Amino acid sequence: MGACCSCHRGHIRHFHVEEYEEERRFDDGNIVLRGDAGARVRLQGSSKYVSMYSQQGKKGVNQDSMTVWERFSGDKDMFFGAVLDGHGPSGHKVSSYVRDFLPAKISQLYRQASIDGSSAVMDIQTDDGSGGPNSRNPLFLSWKARLTKCFHDMDEQLEQEASVESYCSGTTTVSVLKKGEHLIISNLGDSRAVLCTRDDTNHLVAEQLTVDLKPNVPSEANRIISCQGRVQAMEEEPNVYRIWMPHEDCPGLAMARAFGDFCLKDYGLISTPVVSYRKLTERDEFVVLATDGIWDALSNDEVVQTVASARDRSTAAQLLVEKAVRAWRYKFPRSKIDDCAVVCLFFKRHSSTLSPLEAAQFDLSYPDLDSRSCTGSVNSTDALETVLNCKVNEAENVDEQTARRPRKRRLGKKLEHVGE
Repeated sequence: MGACCSCHRGHIRHFHVEEYEEERRFDDGNIVLRGDAGARVRLQGSSKYVSMYSQQGKKGVNQDSMTVWERFSGDKDMFFGAVLDGHGPSGHKVSSYVRDFLPAKISQLYRQASIDGSSAVMDIQTDDGSGGPNSRNPLFLSWKARLTKCFHDMDEQLEQEASVESYCSGTTTVSVLKKGEHLIISNLGDSRAVLCTRDDTNHLVAEQLTVDLKPNVPSEANRIISCQGRVQAMEEEPNVYRIWMPHEDCPGLAMARAFGDFCLKDYGLISTPVVSYRKLTERDEFVVLATDGIWDALSNDEVVQTVASARDRSTAAQLLVEKAVRAWRYKFPRSKIDDCAVVCLFFKRHSSTLSPLEAAQFDLSYPDLDSRSCTGSVNSTDALETVLNCKVNEAENVDEQTARRPRKRRLGKKLEHVGE
């Protein structure tokens, strides 16, 4: 994959998580680091309430990353968790860089507000403008303002970082902050957060907490088009809408919000997260954060049931990734498996979420996938998240072999007016 726009920069890396020798612990071969205010930083593995796992796909270097901070900002009742999905030539570097710096920024701003005695409450509405019950919740308003500032500061820092090429590379992220019964979700891009809760009959159900911020989402498309960006799909990928520069067929970004990708920041791509709030109840069991490699292969319900079926919660994330990989192979046999990263945050102490009866029902309802599941299209799942050096093929008749060539892309459907 060539690059239509690139920056030649060095490769010096700085890791912001502090490594104090007395604070280093080894859990099953994994190192637990110390972060801001003494937080315990985990980049893989598991703990009493956390299960994490990432696996490289078949598209090249693993550009997904993840992190969990326990005792966040020095508060023993506070957790921060995030997954990040990099894209572009240096997407893996952008993903790791944001993973290393963003949590500390949030932690420091939170502690500074507490020291100053400022609640940072602002009279703002939720992103959908609905003015719902969360739009006036003091904790939500406080954290929304802080998180938005941290995301913007992070993007500015990334732009100034000479060691990481971010002009045509970037990363999405979805993260959660949990303090007691409060859960605050920040979404930037097309990764997803899904909650496992129980309905009135005490059965496990999935509740999606975020919206996949693709370029063809009406509010996102309207913003991009108003900034002179183009939202258009390629003929060989009619269901994958991308952001293009006004007069050049590049870079073809398949999400509407991201860190980095500064070639598109003047044309509607933004680093402002969609921040939402959920007050947890006794019915809520856990939350799953995962990159799109999981959600392209499994439904929300399948994800929740898979995690809940794990006999040992420490293996829940790995179990989910392995099931997603099997689903990719059966549903999309011609496509390359994407990178996968999963963070599961459990809310309760007990280790089993499914009762024996529920587990038996799950085994019957969610058997291993078979050939009947091979209904997917390679067009949507094998798509690159960024298309560089996109050359428009002017020929009127394009055969199937020509359509598959990565550097001979012909643009198809275009969004100019998007209805609500």
